[in-house]
Amino acid sequence: MKTINTDVVVIGGGATGAGALRDLAMRGFAAVLVERADLAQGTSGRFHGLLHSGGRYVISDPHSATECAEENEILRRIHPDSVEETGGLFVVGPHDDPEFSTRFLPAARETHVPAEELDVAEALRIEPRLNPGIQRAFRVRDGSIDGWGMVWGAVESAKAYGAQCLTYHRVTKIENDDGQVSQVICTNEKTGEEVRINCRAAINCGGPWAGQIAKMAGCHGVDVVPGRGIMIAMNHRLVNHVVNRCIHPADGDIIVPAHTVSIIGTTDQKEDNPDFLVIRNSEVQQMLDSGEDLVPGFRKARAVHAWAGARPLVKDSRVDASDTRHMSRGMSIIDHSTRDGVKGFFTIAGGKLTTYRLMAKNIVDALLEQLDEFVECTTDTEAVPSKAVQTHKVTDRLKEAEADRFEDPIICECELLPRSTIEDELAKQPEANLDDIRRRTRLGMGPCQGTFCGMRAAGIMHETLAGRLGREENADRTSSMLRLFVKNRYSGLESLMYGEQLREATLNKWILAGNLDIDHLPAPAEKAVRATGDLELIHGRPAMAQVKENE
Repeated sequence: MKTINTDVVVIGGGATGAGALRDLAMRGFAAVLVERADLAQGTSGRFHGLLHSGGRYVISDPHSATECAEENEILRRIHPDSVEETGGLFVVGPHDDPEFSTRFLPAARETHVPAEELDVAEALRIEPRLNPGIQRAFRVRDGSIDGWGMVWGAVESAKAYGAQCLTYHRVTKIENDDGQVSQVICTNEKTGEEVRINCRAAINCGGPWAGQIAKMAGCHGVDVVPGRGIMIAMNHRLVNHVVNRCIHPADGDIIVPAHTVSIIGTTDQKEDNPDFLVIRNSEVQQMLDSGEDLVPGFRKARAVHAWAGARPLVKDSRVDASDTRHMSRGMSIIDHSTRDGVKGFFTIAGGKLTTYRLMAKNIVDALLEQLDEFVECTTDTEAVPSKAVQTHKVTDRLKEAEADRFEDPIICECELLPRSTIEDELAKQPEANLDDIRRRTRLGMGPCQGTFCGMRAAGIMHETLAGRLGREENADRTSSMLRLFVKNRYSGLESLMYGEQLREATLNKWILAGNLDIDHLPAPAEKAVRATGDLELIHGRPAMAQVKENE
């Protein structure tokens, strides 16, 4: 058993948890973040990559629109390595009701969201693939943001101030001493070791899992509704601006250029279990049809991956319990001292990734006021140190492709990822699995979905650990890591397997089966399974899984 002493434990390694850790550390408090998997593996890593201008909510949720507009500018300053300033357009399609667009600019002015109308000809000039039948177009301050890069950057910044981050540590209990939070108990998922963290307070940033975490502290009835949304990545950048339909928020009304792909999203359906998110065939087809309305020929591009995420929406008495589309995107903070008699325990839910810093500030403010130890927040003025986290923009990869690769060969051709980058990440995270490396480097996120680079990266991982592990243990571990990587890549292809894409996916499978006989490798030992950190394998249950429903 391991024991750690700190002031505050932050539970949840998404954007809000990372922001709270950085905020606490910058205000001079000792803080430890615990996350049951990798950073940003839940909601913050399963979205469409949009840095909101606020335009989407100027009519439906004015308060959230203003918050997004203000935080948009702050994130551009403090996360320059993770933001691409693409700009954005709201367009009225040829068959869209123009009534909404007549209210768009006045609502934008009222909510302080920068927006201006463009001539249709100008909109088509800067985005020539747009539907030529669009009726109106408005320019906004949308952008593209790398959620993984942003979260890792915030955590690395927090570490520089003395904070600790424990990934793959699952919280099992939150203890209190006479109504005051005193200890958070965790299990290291990769070793099975119990970790006890003595503390004065705990912040619940579990997103759609916040209700489950609150119950561990004896706080029941935290109504966080998981709002499931699916997204699809197309194999290249069909647009270079974020393109939104200028209508009331609906399914499939946003296309975001992100790195080397375009992402269309998203649906919005209530789910009971955020660990088990269904991707329906009908929803995939709906997304592709919606893309066709915005960009004719959208369906002719290749869809390379589909995924689902769960928004942590606070139950809204103004709308039906199943109507997540119209629930507020505003944040909600619960002080459990007044609600449940547990002092030093706070829960936060709702909000947007774009407003993560503000959410973190508000919940830390509330905690410090209760502790009567208030210190001003400075996270809006100090940027995350440049290159605190490895990020890869399109221009970076093009430059790398021009370099001499005899000594540093390209491992992932789709993302132009060199061997040295993978080796650097393994040096920083020797216990990482291949998906941990993927989230840091975009390994396997291109058209081949890891068919070739997965094998190569597994080989590099095997070589790296050869001196630390015995031959048999290392082989078992490498096989387990590769199988997990392939499984997770293919989970995003299942709902896209039709026509030519089915043929391509089958060819990819044959390549792996023919080269490595991956389907008949020996069953992994328990130690190798734990080393992957995969919750589904360790606990025999779906964890952050996504499946296709047979229809």
